[in-house]
Amino acid sequence: MMPSHRLSSLVGRRGAGLLRCSSAVSRTAHPQRRLLSSSAPSSLAGIRELLKVSDEVAHAIANNKPVVALESTIYTHGALGNDLAREHSELVRSHGGVPAIIAIVDGVPKVGATTDEIVQMIESGTAAKASRRDIAYLVGMGLAGRKMHGGTTISGTMLLARLAGIRVFGTGGLGGVHRGGEDSMDVSADLTELGRTRVAVISSGCKGFLDIPRTLEFLETQGCFVSTFADGRSGNVDFPAFWARDSGIKSPSVVNNEKEAAAIILAQEKLGIESGLLFANPIPEEFGIPAPEMQAAIELAVSEATEKGFTGSANTPYILNRLKQITGEKAVVANKVLVRGNITRATNIAVELSRLISSDSEPVTISNAYPVFPNKDAPSEPKKAGVTPETQSKADILVAGSVAIDLSCDYSAPKSGEISPALHTSNPACISQSIGGVGHNVALAAHLVSQQARVRLCSMVGDDVAGSTVLNGLKAVGLDTTYIRQLGHEYHTANRTAQYVAVNDANKNLVMAMADMGIFSHHSFPEYWKSAVRGTKPEWLVVDGNWSEKDIRAWLKAGQDHDCKVAFEPVSTAKSMNLFCPQKGHPRLRVFPEPTVDIASPNSYELAAMYSAARVNGYLEAPEWFDVIDAFNIRAGARDRFVRLTSAELTDAGVPVQSMQLLPYIPTIVTKLGSQGVLLTTILGRDDPRLKDRDAEEFILTRSPVDHPTVGGVYMRLFPSAEKVENVVSVNGVGDTFFGVLISGLAQGGKVENLIDVAQKGAVLTLKSYQAVSPDLNRLEKELAAAAAL
Repeated sequence: MMPSHRLSSLVGRRGAGLLRCSSAVSRTAHPQRRLLSSSAPSSLAGIRELLKVSDEVAHAIANNKPVVALESTIYTHGALGNDLAREHSELVRSHGGVPAIIAIVDGVPKVGATTDEIVQMIESGTAAKASRRDIAYLVGMGLAGRKMHGGTTISGTMLLARLAGIRVFGTGGLGGVHRGGEDSMDVSADLTELGRTRVAVISSGCKGFLDIPRTLEFLETQGCFVSTFADGRSGNVDFPAFWARDSGIKSPSVVNNEKEAAAIILAQEKLGIESGLLFANPIPEEFGIPAPEMQAAIELAVSEATEKGFTGSANTPYILNRLKQITGEKAVVANKVLVRGNITRATNIAVELSRLISSDSEPVTISNAYPVFPNKDAPSEPKKAGVTPETQSKADILVAGSVAIDLSCDYSAPKSGEISPALHTSNPACISQSIGGVGHNVALAAHLVSQQARVRLCSMVGDDVAGSTVLNGLKAVGLDTTYIRQLGHEYHTANRTAQYVAVNDANKNLVMAMADMGIFSHHSFPEYWKSAVRGTKPEWLVVDGNWSEKDIRAWLKAGQDHDCKVAFEPVSTAKSMNLFCPQKGHPRLRVFPEPTVDIASPNSYELAAMYSAARVNGYLEAPEWFDVIDAFNIRAGARDRFVRLTSAELTDAGVPVQSMQLLPYIPTIVTKLGSQGVLLTTILGRDDPRLKDRDAEEFILTRSPVDHPTVGGVYMRLFPSAEKVENVVSVNGVGDTFFGVLISGLAQGGKVENLIDVAQKGAVLTLKSYQAVSPDLNRLEKELAAAAAL
């Protein structure tokens, strides 16, 4: 406790004000709680409208991932360099957390600001310091048309973090009671924020030039829990003094590790105690500045600040700059080290807290917080006790694609025997509804054919009846809905759940189809796509062509960055061309031996469209493309070999040559040919065993020069259709089923040529089913596993 004469001095001069403040807080039961739980619904709507939370952070909060708040004043007003935001974000990620930089960007409060936005704020030179009192001003000015930046202080960061539902915040040094605060009333807003906002702050204590005893006393009055990490020490442990490990002031309590800190945070939340928590993390011993040396420098800097009239908000910046001058680079180095240490400690606490909540028998909800990712945005399955978020999210296959309501309209032929429906009039039909969409169909097929495969679907639906139908349907078949983003009414255009209407003739052959897939081309959430790949870490990423050109490349880049095998499902002739869109402004498609796309499964029409787009947009003129094509060593007589390995009909249609032309970008192309079967065309690496396999010899189209460093040759093989189906029920989803079964086998380690027959059997089951994917695919589970083991 503080000596009585010092306590009475502070209370005597400020006591009435402090007591009035405490009384007001108790009467109102915390203004924030009133705003978020007792106020009219319009308040929540206002928060949703104004507070912008990044997709990655919102998803992480909704799914109990370890999120760490980071303040922005340290970047906008600090002197530690412009690359710190990126460095700190990567530091959080490297320890298993999700970084959430908090800032006011162009008048918009953002939780999860990008490092580019922080650089923009720094370079503007106009960013204000944003504490609790400043946030409404900066945001209000933005609404009025004066867009201003604000680097959030500890106080401002805590407030916005709490509204977003973030529990842990890593920072540098806390503000406190300034020397002479009993006269000047100069007390940092950080302290009052800790008294009313339940966020755990990890810092290296408060700045050493502040009045540490009065700061601790003030925090006690505010009801803020304060503890210091023992770091292996026993007995009395000092509350740290920022640059120095010891301040000479005993810490109110001690914690030994991150798990203890996480347990305290969880207890505070379950008990509904709304005040904050301060965990002091001492600077590593080798980087701390000895207390006598630091104290002498502080005394000099403080006295100079007083003599020169640097008071209020100008006081701290002056003293910090002067300490840098007095200590040389010691203070700067110490600053960087302690901030990194605090962020690392905060991330470890967040990870432990996430584990505690996941293993808790009672789900813990973030009470009194703005629901940044309500169920409509990311419905997810309940967490199972004992399962960590990392384990639950990990996937063998992540399918990024469309989900839609499918309407299949089968023409009912009249007695006259007319097979096709008449135009410009109503026709009798049998209409069935199911959940479809290429992405959904591929994911469901992969899921049904192997109950052991961990399959995730990342897609979008609207906040409508169709969207609810989709979500309920996915859960009914056991597909995880964590990464299904449901767009709310804040999205005003093309936010309807996708729908697909197929009109078939009397023989169940497609006459025409109408697809409303605008939700995928009009809405882009690249950070969300990245977080989905990062969260699931799939072996295989399947991307369908329903996305916009920009999003297809964003998905491919995410897969490339996380070392996933990538498959492309073209969807249709028009959408297949999106893969080979004009290169300008997009990440480039890489070629073999390190291709961006590993496998694709077009039909013959989609293959032709992809080839045409690649040719028109210059892909077939790139030097790296020529290098691979030259390595194929194609000479005279190629047509004869194409005819021998496929057929004269397919060769005249250009299927083999189009496949060859695209191989540098997609080294394995599986072309679906309907009743003619499936054509596999693939590049063989230099050491591929098929080059020496007698059974594979007949399918070797070309061999490369023996001294080529990467390419060994080209393998081309036509697989006949698995079965001639007389009574087709529906053609919808047949190609998707084929690809889903194939990918499921690949995820089990199988080889494409050993899996195609089983995949075709899966397609046949769907041909005989009224569903977009046959529910009987589980019959093939053992057969697929056996084929994958070959």
